[in-house]
Amino acid sequence: MFEKILIANRGEIACRVIRTAHRLGIRCVAVYSDADANAMHVVMADEAYHIGAAPARESYLLADKIIEVAKKSGAQAVHPGYGFLSENADFAEKCAQAGIEFIGPPASAIRAMGSKAGAKEIMGPAGVPLVKSYHGADQAVATLQKAADEIGYPVLIKATAGGGGKGMRMVFNAGEFAENLSSCQREAKSSFGDERVLVEKYLTKPRHVEIQVFADKLGNAVYLFERDCSVQRRHQKVIEEAPAPQMKPEIRKAMGEAAVRAAKAVGYVGAGTCEFLYDEDGSFYFMEMNTRLQVEHPVTEMITGQDLVEWQLRVANGEPLPKKQDELRINGHAFEARIYAEDPDNDFLPSIGKLVHLRQPEPNANVRIDTGVREGDSVSMYYDPMIAKLIVWDESRERALARLRGALAEYEIVGLTHNIKFLHALGSHPEFIAGNVDTGFIKRHNDVLFPAAPELTAEELAIAALHLIAEQLRHAEQVAVHHADRHSPWNQVSGWRLNEDNHHALVFLESENGPEHKVIAQFRNDGFAVSVNGQTLSASVTALPDHLLAVTIDGKKQQVRVVQQGTQQQTQQGKQLTLIGHGWSRKLWLKSVDANADAAGGVPALTAPMPGTIIAVNVKKGDKVARGQALLVLEAMKMEHTIRAPAEGEIADVLYAQGDLVADGAELVRFARKE
Repeated sequence: MFEKILIANRGEIACRVIRTAHRLGIRCVAVYSDADANAMHVVMADEAYHIGAAPARESYLLADKIIEVAKKSGAQAVHPGYGFLSENADFAEKCAQAGIEFIGPPASAIRAMGSKAGAKEIMGPAGVPLVKSYHGADQAVATLQKAADEIGYPVLIKATAGGGGKGMRMVFNAGEFAENLSSCQREAKSSFGDERVLVEKYLTKPRHVEIQVFADKLGNAVYLFERDCSVQRRHQKVIEEAPAPQMKPEIRKAMGEAAVRAAKAVGYVGAGTCEFLYDEDGSFYFMEMNTRLQVEHPVTEMITGQDLVEWQLRVANGEPLPKKQDELRINGHAFEARIYAEDPDNDFLPSIGKLVHLRQPEPNANVRIDTGVREGDSVSMYYDPMIAKLIVWDESRERALARLRGALAEYEIVGLTHNIKFLHALGSHPEFIAGNVDTGFIKRHNDVLFPAAPELTAEELAIAALHLIAEQLRHAEQVAVHHADRHSPWNQVSGWRLNEDNHHALVFLESENGPEHKVIAQFRNDGFAVSVNGQTLSASVTALPDHLLAVTIDGKKQQVRVVQQGTQQQTQQGKQLTLIGHGWSRKLWLKSVDANADAAGGVPALTAPMPGTIIAVNVKKGDKVARGQALLVLEAMKMEHTIRAPAEGEIADVLYAQGDLVADGAELVRFARKE
């Protein structure tokens, strides 16, 4: 076996390869860009080398640089992962020329399968079913139009060098063909430098089923059954499962044997995936072959009990396949959900930012997490925005799906937009539960999967207010512990509750620009009375470790984690709160504390949030101030509260001076009326 390998990749797949390699006693070399200097895969590897700037074309796509590092480090083989250089035939050749084993298929197989049109020319004679299509060299508009007319509409125009959904157009009648062809060719030229296209019959309700194949250098090849990847958005997979639901054993066998024939037809070695369109009538058609390990390979591992990365390493080392076809069995059912930093409600637009808070389900025999990030890491603009892959297994599809929903409910992500809620909606849809999936599933159930965001509830607003009050109580208690006069009534945290009239008025926003919700929390002997939009709730709160609150609202008890973004000084505005309960989360913003308005004229008036002493006055009558500007500072219970301007305006009067005592709710500053 190899003693040292280099992983020419990053993120979760690099970490995934390292785990298996280390288990086999193989040392690992990582490469990293400027953006990944402290990345998880760099930390996990035995040694790591810087290869360039953040953009992939200046780092992870530099074949010569990576081979140079492999030589320098003494790596005997290179694992390309997926993406980047994994299906680059030139890179595979350069590795061979440098005396370094490429852990993947030979360059000839990559080239043969790299063109959709070329691959289909090979598959036909090999006895692999093909959908009716045209993929000839004549790319004249008239020729392509005639082919489409003969195939019968609807048809699909696809870039021969395409991938990732680019260079693809659906055409439903002859009159639409020329315009769609031109658009597809332009995109193909821009994305791949190759405007050639193929035309094929478009199946209106197909499933996307792929077969995992494996071949060794000794001529042996097997299939490790199928994965259903039908649920997609923008031609990108969202949830994958194995085995495919409602798959008949005889079709599974026929599809698997066809995939093996495809692999043998191109002299394949290593892990590969043959993708098929599976029609409602049970027929299936070869679509393409991915000459690498797939993102969704873990579901195959979960149902077969095999480590496919270990298989890759052993095959690359010249060993025979670890199992023969008749030794492979399907055990149970598995799902994989791709956890992405993206906004499903905005056409899945990628989200970038810092993972302020990340809590994942606890891995066990039924739940697996493949990730390349940790709490505090950032998802950058330079690479795929995947946070993790959540993989679950159980003895049946129904039980595995229940585990998927349960694990998604345990996921907590704060700091960027993510797709957890969307994935949970998918896994909860009755049609998905029934296994009635196809490539149009998301579009067909759009209204259910993308519901309008509900308004903030009184309960959620009350929890946010209780969190902020609990924060202040905790801080006051800490101050009291260290204060010289431990017997001073100002140092008794319970004093907040003894004063029945003491209250906090807070204004929250549903988004950074509204709408607004005012919450007033008044202390009671047994907790709080919380008034939200005219509704009064009885509440109590206890702060627990790790940002948790134990709250009781009108008799309902629950634990909610509240993750706060913004500095400790942002007590008046701008602070963002994320509430996380079991299976739900809600984001809201604190606009202000005790920022009220004069009912007579809408003139802002600032009041004291509690009894205390004015310790600083920063403005005077006639001053013009900006929104958020510090006006004065109030000390109460050894805590300092900065009173800030709720809006831009002119100071009409400052009603207290430094050293003055003020009562709870006392007006502190008046603003001039705006003409």
